[in-house]
Order: sequence, then structure tokens, then C-alpha cells
Amino acid sequence: MTGELKGRTVAFLVAPEGVEQVELVEPWQAVEQAGGRPLLVSTQSGRIQAFDHLEAADTFQVDTTVEVSGHDEFDALVLPGGVANPDHLRTQPAAVRFVKDFFEAGKPVAAICHAAWTLIEADVVRGRTLTSWPSLRTDLRNAGAHWVDEEVQVCHDGPNTLVTSRRPDDLKAFCQAAVEAFRS
Repeated sequence: MTGELKGRTVAFLVAPEGVEQVELVEPWQAVEQAGGRPLLVSTQSGRIQAFDHLEAADTFQVDTTVEVSGHDEFDALVLPGGVANPDHLRTQPAAVRFVKDFFEAGKPVAAICHAAWTLIEADVVRGRTLTSWPSLRTDLRNAGAHWVDEEVQVCHDGPNTLVTSRRPDDLKAFCQAAVEAFRS
């Protein structure tokens, strides 16, 4: 994977707390190993608190916020999961706009687990095929998406490439598909 993303900057959008740490760290490392530059974007500056399921894990320094930076500074977007993370993001208009802008600009987006809640709020799933944590199936269908129960789903039926996965067990496939999507 080395060098595939050279010169590309990838935004990782997370809430101030609640992101599932493994869903942040493994895609981050995949982007770095592919030669890309990941940046941590949040709704607040400072440090974010990651979680390992329901237990507090590590903290990470925020590089920029949705109030300061826009989609035009990035080549792609990753939305890690965790239940509290996307639940917070979908209530923040600037975060929702940040996500929607990537779709409108035709830039690739990768979302895992509960992150699809933020996609629903941004109104970008209608007519798209994607996967997520199984409990979001009805939410996605109600928002006009076609939900599938697969390790990774890559959808080109829209203005951009959308990569989605269900859970941490899918991270290897998710990271490979995301890096592939971010190359173009």
C-alpha cells in the first residue's frame, strides 16, 4: 500500500467523545501506510476521548474543527463509528454540512458501524447501497437506502464513491476498500 495516497489528505471526522477507538486508529494507520496524510477533525478543538466499546480508551489531539476547515482542504473523508460519536455529530449542523459537502463535491467517503447515522442526517443515502451496524438497517431503509449485510460495500451509484462496513471485525476489508477509493 505504500505511496498509493501520496499527496492526499484525509479527514477523520469525530465527536469530542464516543468514537470507537479501533475504528479510528486502524483506518488512520491504513491511510498513513498508504502514504496519505490523515487529519483529525471534530466539532471542538482540544482532545477527543475515544472508547473501547463502553470503556474510555485513549485521547487524541484534534487537528482542526468543522467550523475552521471545509471539504476543499481534503481529498476524502472517514467517518468512524461508536454509538455516541455519530449520535453527537448528527446534531451538529456544521458537522452535517461538512459531510454533505464531500458528497456534493464528488469526493470519496468511508463510514463504518454506526457512522451511517451521520450520513442519514446529511441526507446522502437515498438510492445508495450500503451496510452498517445491523441496528441501523431500518433507519437506512427509511432514509431511502438499500441496506445489505456484507463485510464491506462499495457504492458508485451517486455523486461519489461510498465505502461502508458493519463492525470492527470488518476493518481489514474496510481499510483496503477505503484506500482503494481514496486513490482516485
